[in-house]
Amino acid sequence: MGFEVGGIFGLIILVADIWAIVSTFQSRVTTGKKVFWIVLVLILPVIGFFVWLLAGPKSGKAA
Repeated sequence: MGFEVGGIFGLIILVADIWAIVSTFQSRVTTGKKVFWIVLVLILPVIGFFVWLLAGPKSGKAA
């Protein structure tokens, strides 16, 4: 009946990575850049997400 922090942290990272991948697909950057960001997030889930969050492609929606 212990509280599993690792399991919850893993779930949060999984949801964040899926959000990053979907947002990258919806962005208006070139296919090569999309592949780069998706591979980065898949290979380095935690670090890749934070790098994507700071420097990744922005949303394709007009502001």
